[in-house]
Amino acid sequence: MQFIDLNSQYRRLQADIDQRIATVLAHGAYIMGPEVGALEARLQAFVDVPHAITVASGTDALVIALLALELKAGDEVITTPFSFIATAEAIALVGATPVFVDIDPLTYNLDPGLLAAALTPHTRAILPVSLYGQCADLDAINAIAADAGVAVVEDAAQSFGALYRGRRSCALTTIACTSFYPAKPLGCYGDGGACFTADAALAQRMRELRDHGQAGRYHHVRIGLNGRLDTLQAAILLAKLEIFADEITTRQAVARRYDDALPALGLRPPQISTGNTSVFAQYTIEVAQRAALQAALTAQSIPTAVHYPVPLHRQPAFAGLGLGPGTFPHAERAAERVLSLPLHPYLTEADQDAVIAGLRTALATTGLEHDSHA
Repeated sequence: MQFIDLNSQYRRLQADIDQRIATVLAHGAYIMGPEVGALEARLQAFVDVPHAITVASGTDALVIALLALELKAGDEVITTPFSFIATAEAIALVGATPVFVDIDPLTYNLDPGLLAAALTPHTRAILPVSLYGQCADLDAINAIAADAGVAVVEDAAQSFGALYRGRRSCALTTIACTSFYPAKPLGCYGDGGACFTADAALAQRMRELRDHGQAGRYHHVRIGLNGRLDTLQAAILLAKLEIFADEITTRQAVARRYDDALPALGLRPPQISTGNTSVFAQYTIEVAQRAALQAALTAQSIPTAVHYPVPLHRQPAFAGLGLGPGTFPHAERAAERVLSLPLHPYLTEADQDAVIAGLRTALATTGLEHDSHA
């Protein structure tokens, strides 16, 4: 059993992917070739947003978005402490300071009710993460940001394809950023990402920033970086987009089977907010004594993962912020308890039944059956 099965997906798409790669090899435009523009047009149509700017990685997407907002040293960006390091790393890389706000313990996304208290005269942006596949409460976050006169950048690395009140993730904020890392719901065969916006001026800045700040060949109007998406990766993503909607539907069907089975084991399924759909980048539950449960599942050849075991304010790289244990209790509790189960569009019902049976056995043998509720 695989935690994520990219091999089965490749077999499904092999003829199309191989042909698209062969086309790129034949025309030889490996950087900014025609597939890049074609992909951007497809992404714009899928998300329903005027501008999609492909970039070299999800981290580059965040950095480019923040650079486009012209952040500087002394500026603050409010974000969540419960995410992958790239979220806060991008803030630090552009010279700004991450200001953390605790999460909603049910969705693991930034709690809008705590935002107002975190705003200062130095706040320039809010960077919510749409974690595990569903959007943060972006209407509430946008309203607070509008009152404060600051931008909102959605970190949609895990939520591309999800719906929030009928609108796509990546079409909901000043700028949105996603990742095409191979393990994402829509992934390429290397690193890749994209920025989305309805603002033409911001889109132009981001196009310049991803290509060394160029407004024209050898005409550099700003300091940028080498953040372009390779043509080969664009070609692969074009093939995968053909089946992406179907894969989302299958992911959701797998999640529903888990949802139906877990309560009988004393486990709470992931909480999807009213008006949201999730693409289930991860299917994440909470358990007590996680290490013991993981070991019991591993012994049954059932793979699991932890996203994420250390909240960002407790990472050594951010020790200088001086945020000790207990600062963000919901994020810290989640970091101790979250466990992601296998979920992908090619997970068979037999394998899923094996995961459920394995959980039942593991909970019983570790004595956790009465101590596994979130």
